[in-house]
Amino acid sequence: MIKLLVAIDDSSSAMKAVDYVAQQLAACGAQIGLVHVLPNLPAIFWDEGHILSEEEKRDRQKVVDKWLAAQKAKMEPILKKSVETLAAKGVPTDWVQTRFVSDSTDIADSILETARDGGYQTIVVGRREQPSKHILGSVSGKIINQGSGMTVIVVE
Repeated sequence: MIKLLVAIDDSSSAMKAVDYVAQQLAACGAQIGLVHVLPNLPAIFWDEGHILSEEEKRDRQKVVDKWLAAQKAKMEPILKKSVETLAAKGVPTDWVQTRFVSDSTDIADSILETARDGGYQTIVVGRREQPSKHILGSVSGKIINQGSGMTVIVVE
């Protein structure tokens, strides 16, 4: 079975990528992964200027966990809409998997790593609006440049 990985965020270009997969690739019987790379932790979570005690570490982890849960909750409706869009075009919901990546320092690297680790043959990303139509965004450009061995589809 073909495996497609679609990078999702809260942009219209990401939804265009989902629409493209639903319209063009749903009939090929592909297993579809939807991945969202959570933003980096805000700097306030990194360092207090001293070594944290065990109690401070536990307190910090609670704050971090709450922040991550809020970020996931923000994306849940978008992932749900994406699954519904695919289902409307005949993709069985059990062929669609969703995933969050939260330990990322680079979005493109995380998408590529998820694709390689999951055995995905194709990555589908949306292209963000740029000042020039001839310039790719940093994420899509990096995926194209470093996605050797995979098909990369950039949807505008």
